[in-house]
Amino acid sequence: MLYPQRLSQFTREHADTVAALLCGFLLFLGWFALHLGALGFAFLLLPAAYIIGGYESAREGLTTLFKEKELDVDLLMIVAAIGAASLGLWRREYHLIIDGAILILIFAISGALEGYAMQRTERSIRSLMSLTPDTARILLQGREEEIPISQLKVGDQIVVKPGELIPTDGIILSGYSTLNQAAITGESLPVEKTVGEEVFAGTLNGYGALQIKVHKPAQSSLIQRVIRLVEQAQTEAPPSQEFIDRFEKGYAKVIVVAGILLATLPPFLWGWDWETTIYRALTFLVVASPCALMAAIMPTLLSGIANGARQGILFKNGAQLQKIGKVRAIAFDKTGTLTTGQVQVFQVVSVSEYTNNDVLKAAASVESSSEHPIGKAIVQAAGDLDWVAAIQVQAIPGQGIVGIAQEQQVIVGNAIFLQQYVTNLPEQLQEMVKSWEQEGKTVVWVAQEGGAAGEQGSRRGEVMGVIAIADQVRVEAAATISRLKKLGVEQIVMLTGDNQETARSVAKAVGIDRVYAQLLPEDKLNVIRGLQQQYQTVAMVGDGINDAPALAQASVGIAMGVSGSDVALETADIVLMADRLEKIAVAMDLGRRSQAIVKQNIVVALGFIMLLLVGNFLGNINLPIGVIGHEGSTVLVTLSGLRLLK
Repeated sequence: MLYPQRLSQFTREHADTVAALLCGFLLFLGWFALHLGALGFAFLLLPAAYIIGGYESAREGLTTLFKEKELDVDLLMIVAAIGAASLGLWRREYHLIIDGAILILIFAISGALEGYAMQRTERSIRSLMSLTPDTARILLQGREEEIPISQLKVGDQIVVKPGELIPTDGIILSGYSTLNQAAITGESLPVEKTVGEEVFAGTLNGYGALQIKVHKPAQSSLIQRVIRLVEQAQTEAPPSQEFIDRFEKGYAKVIVVAGILLATLPPFLWGWDWETTIYRALTFLVVASPCALMAAIMPTLLSGIANGARQGILFKNGAQLQKIGKVRAIAFDKTGTLTTGQVQVFQVVSVSEYTNNDVLKAAASVESSSEHPIGKAIVQAAGDLDWVAAIQVQAIPGQGIVGIAQEQQVIVGNAIFLQQYVTNLPEQLQEMVKSWEQEGKTVVWVAQEGGAAGEQGSRRGEVMGVIAIADQVRVEAAATISRLKKLGVEQIVMLTGDNQETARSVAKAVGIDRVYAQLLPEDKLNVIRGLQQQYQTVAMVGDGINDAPALAQASVGIAMGVSGSDVALETADIVLMADRLEKIAVAMDLGRRSQAIVKQNIVVALGFIMLLLVGNFLGNINLPIGVIGHEGSTVLVTLSGLRLLK
């Protein structure tokens, strides 16, 4: 029973190939029967070859004719083949029946090859679909139970064991492991994850068991959004393909009219005999059909989309793949795009009586009770040091925080706040702080007093040092900007709502000369419009809600996938799944390669059509040669488009 099932499955999966093989086998037997003079046997085999090889093309052609009232290239091929067979029967020149059967056979083989070529692209894209398991292991009253992914609810706790796929996005409640995120973000190296960090559906767990809390519906997970967007990209035709589609509909009508004229006028104008006239008209129908032209664009763009998805670059449609290759100007948001968006300790300076570690330990002791990002950055920087959490901690919003650590009152905050507790601020530190602030860094002063909290009047406190906090520039930002300039991008600007000093310091660090600071969302939008007037095709790279208007206005909107807001991800045309800026240059290269291949394919397609038409009118080609040239050019441009898969 197993063998028939496998045969049935193979037949379903490779129907076009099976049809082409049967057509070829029957054609050979029919030709052999004609050669032996067994006409009756030949007239049984050859029609069967026509039906088996041409059924799918005839069905599609007739469906298009009756439902859409449009002529289809497939139908033209069938008409040409039947016309050749009819002419052969009429003139009793049975080799013409063989010619028609060869036309159908080559058309069937071409369809099978194109199908395999496109399946390769679709497999590359649809591999995303298999990245998430069908079930998840949840904890219910202390017991593990497997349920379908679709039944997961926000708040559920799931268990992921070593070597398993993460079933949905969530936050780690307990455990530590390394996760392979290559399928989602394109990162080649595993990433360490621990309590409090987010994990994504479709990533592969390493050696540690994890307990994860579901914090968003399964259908809203990053991988599900990717799948929906890729499906959308497959179905949406770019403007160039839409133009070719419209051209093909009009062109098919022109071919039919021209074919009718060629089948009727030459005997009266040039004295051709009717057999030659009709044969040339049928050959014309074959060689003038724009199959290769129709295959010049979409296989290339789908291959580019698949290539990008493998590298963590999500193109929402083929039009954006084409546009990114034409970009002449790029605007970058600052926070979360050129920078990480997460503040870190930049530098620590202590006064002579203390060390830098003393300053960090004192600050961490009180900041450990704070939820402020600056406090978290200080605690993280002091992670390897031996410090004790302070007691009686009191935070004054916008100013600072105080607490008791090892019987010493510790004060952390801005200069004005600190002056309530200390007599004076060291001048050398004030000069350094002024310089840091001009560079856009946030400065925290650290001091300690000997008395109990609240004894502010004694002013026995002394400054321990200062800590500079800064949003870190992405390590790859400068190299990315340099690479984009080498690729020929004429203008690169930075847009930010931050102050001018901070903006200029970041711009200088990454190599951007033109800066727009203190911008509201509508201001960013206006800058993009101005760039478009000057450079036409403009890209915008951003991550936040305030970037959404500019992302929508830009010719190509590029969003950071991990740190980006949902609004930015939905608005953008391209998503960088791993937040890796260097992928912008990769996307531009893919776009330029796709443009070059599409142009090459169009030239090849039109060139073949012109050569075959000239050969037909000069009488140098017959129907089978015309079919081979026509279908060969179609397969050639399809395979050419698949080069972008590499």
